[in-house]
Amino acid sequence: MLAANDRPVLSVERLSIEFGSRRVVDDVSFSLLPGKTLCIAGESGSGKSLTSLAIMGLLPEGASVPGGAILFGNDDLLSLGERRMQQLRGKRIGMIFQEPMTSLNPLMTVAQQLEETLRRHEHLGRGDVRRRILAMLDAVKLPQVEKRLGQYPHELSGGMRQRVMIAMAMLCQPEILIADEPTTALDVTIQAQILQLMRELQQDFSTSLLLITHDMGVVAEMADQVVVMNQGRVEEQLSAQTLFSAPQAAYTRKLLAAVPVLGSAPPLAPVAQERPLLSVRDLTVRFPVRGQGFGQKRQVYAVENISFDLFAGETLGIVGESGCGKSTTGKALLNMIPFRGSATLEGRELNGLRGEDLRAVRRDIQMVFQDPYAALNPRKTIFDLVGEPLLIHDGLAHALRVQRVAALLEQVGLSADALARYPHQFSGGQRQRICIARALALNPKVIIADESVSALDVSVQAQVLDLLEWLRGEFQLSYVFISHDMAVVERICHRVAVMYCGQIVEIGPRDSVLHHPRHPYTRRLLSAVPSLDVNHKRDFRPLLAEMERPDPIKPFGYQISPQRFQDYGNGHLAAC
Repeated sequence: MLAANDRPVLSVERLSIEFGSRRVVDDVSFSLLPGKTLCIAGESGSGKSLTSLAIMGLLPEGASVPGGAILFGNDDLLSLGERRMQQLRGKRIGMIFQEPMTSLNPLMTVAQQLEETLRRHEHLGRGDVRRRILAMLDAVKLPQVEKRLGQYPHELSGGMRQRVMIAMAMLCQPEILIADEPTTALDVTIQAQILQLMRELQQDFSTSLLLITHDMGVVAEMADQVVVMNQGRVEEQLSAQTLFSAPQAAYTRKLLAAVPVLGSAPPLAPVAQERPLLSVRDLTVRFPVRGQGFGQKRQVYAVENISFDLFAGETLGIVGESGCGKSTTGKALLNMIPFRGSATLEGRELNGLRGEDLRAVRRDIQMVFQDPYAALNPRKTIFDLVGEPLLIHDGLAHALRVQRVAALLEQVGLSADALARYPHQFSGGQRQRICIARALALNPKVIIADESVSALDVSVQAQVLDLLEWLRGEFQLSYVFISHDMAVVERICHRVAVMYCGQIVEIGPRDSVLHHPRHPYTRRLLSAVPSLDVNHKRDFRPLLAEMERPDPIKPFGYQISPQRFQDYGNGHLAAC
């Protein structure tokens, strides 16, 4: 006889899922034990999310299950009708989806959405509903709870929306919580907070956690057991301890080898710092607040008086959480948004350029965006997309454009047969390579890479980072590398600038900033980075206390005091 805590709360047995004749999940089996965390790890397309959707009875239209069973208590979930599944969803099995903005109803307040969940499954009076909601929002550490209840999803930050999703999933204290990539789109500190919340909720409510992720750092921090999936199949199923110390499958070893680990990056050859290629002084971006009525005019202080230099052949990393002004800085340098202050490229002032002058300078400064699919016109072929800059700037004849585009694709590791294909026919990593090829078309001197690898799986991410580094050495490129991933920044950057609330709070050589941080915010960022060491899991509890952040919306004409920096030597500066 099995002890009660040895009996699986959920068993997936030989599950297969097909779309037409294509099998996308093949003979998958695993068990989830009471109160434990089982991580399903793997790259995009491995079948992780489809497996979780099958458990919830939410497979997309066109999907079929030719075989297998999903046992929960005395029920096979695959044989239950929709009415019975509705009774189980949210009540006994809760789920947190990857993107809370698309999972929350934009037309309902936070309170209305939580109330709807409770009323569907519990018979409670109005007062009891209110008390249960307040208690759960307090449990997920949502700040200013009373205010948040009346707000809509778009009025909350990404971290707050994810906390609301967790509260909704936990309201009825389910036996199982399925979390599908719950931290993928979040900054490193918010990710750490969400992981800590799930740990605490699991302990408080004795919930079994099925965590789906491609982030091996998250696996190391959270998992008791791990299932590694690849192309719809289970590669191996081990304890977290064994997986990280002695992985059996070659695919698992490859996956772990590709994970950037803070503190393991090789040294980069120093770059000559004689005359800056790009020089930024007191760059400031402010946006007017709409709908102000007849009151005082107000502005969003997005970026305030930041200054830095970029040298030929150098990569400067800009790190910080969402909303700190990283991407706004990159867009300002390309004159995509108006700014105050000065930005000069080889002595040419970029601020205020228009028309032909702006077109001329765009040859020398290009951008690679975060989402390659959104950055590529789905109606144009790869030849048209990569060759467009050559047509606009050089008026190159068709035959010469074909030669040049083929050469560019070869430089980024793609073959010439891609020319006639469309963006949807490529993987995420291949699309990002196409975006890089387009940015290289005019032989620029500076490329601004805005979260250019954050949406990629670790092995693809490693390939793109290797490509960027090779291109930098081959063509003496300079990068402004915008990211929130500290390990990736360490892997590729010579110097690092840390932004907080629109200002640079620390800047200096990579090793000085990342391994000897001087500013409290830099230390907070670094303390939130997950570790691959399963024997020394990070304590993220201190991060649950929110830092006091200044309101970025100020009255028109408000003057922010200039930053004062302390010099720690070798160009390492930190705000006092």
